[in-house]
Amino acid sequence: MRVCVIGGTGHVGSFLSAMLAEAGHQVTVASSGRTPVPSGGPWQSIDSVTIRYGAEGWLDVIRATKPDAVVDILQGNSPGLHEALKDTCRQFVVCGSLWMLGRPRVAPTPAVTQAPCLFEGYASRYAQMLQTKECAKADGIAFTAIMPPNICGPGKIPLDGHGGRDLEVHKAHRRGERVFLPAPGSNLVGPCDAEDIARAFMLCLEKPDAAADCIFNVGSAYALTAVQFVETYGDIYGSTISVELVDWSRYETEMFPEIGANWHFQANMCPDIRPLQERLGYQPAYTPEQTMERAVRWMFDQGLFDE
Repeated sequence: MRVCVIGGTGHVGSFLSAMLAEAGHQVTVASSGRTPVPSGGPWQSIDSVTIRYGAEGWLDVIRATKPDAVVDILQGNSPGLHEALKDTCRQFVVCGSLWMLGRPRVAPTPAVTQAPCLFEGYASRYAQMLQTKECAKADGIAFTAIMPPNICGPGKIPLDGHGGRDLEVHKAHRRGERVFLPAPGSNLVGPCDAEDIARAFMLCLEKPDAAADCIFNVGSAYALTAVQFVETYGDIYGSTISVELVDWSRYETEMFPEIGANWHFQANMCPDIRPLQERLGYQPAYTPEQTMERAVRWMFDQGLFDE
């Protein structure tokens, strides 16, 4: 099968591209060029095209790869991509986010709208996703969306106890510096390994009929409370991180007013992955603790902690 992976050199895409090549598929990765295409191993058989998502003529570039299936991890113009490929492509899989669903009403959270999405970019992409899902169904194309929570694992600095991906904060965790969290500290945080997320995409491509017309949450087998999340970093770094719980209004207004940071500790990130398990046989290989450790080990391997 010919597969074009848009964003194929990124955190999730690099795992998926390698999996596809190892399985014998003809893979083309499309990327902006900011992240170099790896060499060696399965990447020797992978083709690549360099084009910025949404740039003039980018749809023609993707169409020229003659894909049987397209995986759009960046998912910025699903309707345009569908329109350009609907006559030739049999399957269309996109990557969304659990944040698109809005503030969760229940945990584990199903892959359906919970409340209005508070993030303009995500809200726009979610509307596109739902529109494309209906168009693909009408055109007989197998459409699937994968909705990850916090993406973790080797390849990227992981989420820290301040709600960002800041190396300096991780250095503070390593030193055991105090972390403030909103009381009662029981909010759920669900790190999921990029390799597990790639595995979910792989299952969709392997089982297009079962995956068609579905939006699946992906995640680890369970989530951690915010306190457990921070304490896990202490275990990994070999430090004792003290956690001080503060009133939410103080946390939101004085400490971390930016919603992109405080959202991790106000909205439960615990996706319901049972539909993905039942329909496609998905099983995460890594627990939240294991993927956090893998990410930290990657940072050490990259020399990010070297003085």
